[in-house]
Amino acid sequence: MRIVMIGPFGLRPKGTMIVRALPMAKALVTRGHSVTMLLPPWANPTDSGRVEDIGGVRVENIALPPGVPLLVHLQTTLRLVKRALTLKPDVIHCFKPKAYAGLAAGWLWQLKRPGLVKARLVVDADDWEGAGGWNERENYSWAQKRFFAWQEQWGLRHCDALTVASRTLESIVWSLGVKPERVFYVPNGVDVEQEARSGRQDTQSPSQLANYPTILLYTRFFEFKIERVLDVFGRVMQSTPNVRLLVVGKGLFGEEAQLIEQVKVRGWEERVECAGWIDPTRLPDMFARADVALYPFDDTLLNRTKCAVKLIDLLAAGVPVVADAVGQNTEYIRHNETGTLVPSGDVMAMAEAVTALLNERRRARALGGAAARDVRTRFGWDRLAESVERAYNG
Repeated sequence: MRIVMIGPFGLRPKGTMIVRALPMAKALVTRGHSVTMLLPPWANPTDSGRVEDIGGVRVENIALPPGVPLLVHLQTTLRLVKRALTLKPDVIHCFKPKAYAGLAAGWLWQLKRPGLVKARLVVDADDWEGAGGWNERENYSWAQKRFFAWQEQWGLRHCDALTVASRTLESIVWSLGVKPERVFYVPNGVDVEQEARSGRQDTQSPSQLANYPTILLYTRFFEFKIERVLDVFGRVMQSTPNVRLLVVGKGLFGEEAQLIEQVKVRGWEERVECAGWIDPTRLPDMFARADVALYPFDDTLLNRTKCAVKLIDLLAAGVPVVADAVGQNTEYIRHNETGTLVPSGDVMAMAEAVTALLNERRRARALGGAAARDVRTRFGWDRLAESVERAYNG
């Protein structure tokens, strides 16, 4: 099967295409399909016109056209559509019903109506963009918010099939009138081959070289209130005085600076290490330092619809995780079997769960090992690709 994937942006710096579409494409190639990925690298213009092979997937960054803003958007969309049709695919898979991918999907759908396009059109949704979603987070204008909300709902209804990354998105799409047989649940997964090459093991050694236990917060920050995490850490310190907090990640809007400021106010500079953004090749070392990982998740529509790749990374690395029982977290973690789930926003419950795992190292390591095996088995891309094929075959 010849497959073309169209993205709303390039592989860098945003994540959807590199953490979702690319491993999905590589798994499909392994299963005998031909996959070309077409990307408009507006967020990283240095990739304009660049073509590369990644794991058997041909990745084409279209050349960005010069010109006035509105005309540039039209030209960029036209280049994506024209190149996709030139490849004569059996399936065109557009990632996100928004921005350039959404515009391309809309154009292709209109061409399908008179029979000018024969390829099956599939749209992927891995977040909620409208009211209660990214529209509330990004600094969009009023006009942009209205357009993106309309574009999302129109795109979800006008395609041959949908792949959705979460159960909540599945329900939302059904509520829009899309027939269940056209909706395919495809959560984010683990690239098992890449995990093996990274040298990770099913159980990472806890911080044996340090004389203090370490809690890891691996995050993008926007999923929770910073104060709550510090309140949890403060309560854990009461029972485990020598505990440390290792923070890995960078916020979308400078939230890490807010965290550092609050740490200073509380006088915890020696207890909290903020590593910032870490190159993926260094993540296994950071995970190996952790005895327990926190995964706080406020109960919001955006969090319920998203499918957290960072949580998957932690579980695949064998780090014992304490997470809020919200959205896809409850799909990835089997409570008290592969991790611990607590009610969202419950500071005391999260602190008690973390403290318990710090005091029961054998149980913590068992949870981490079980998590690594479970997430690879249930959410390996080699297995999830079967659901993608069903969406393609109809």
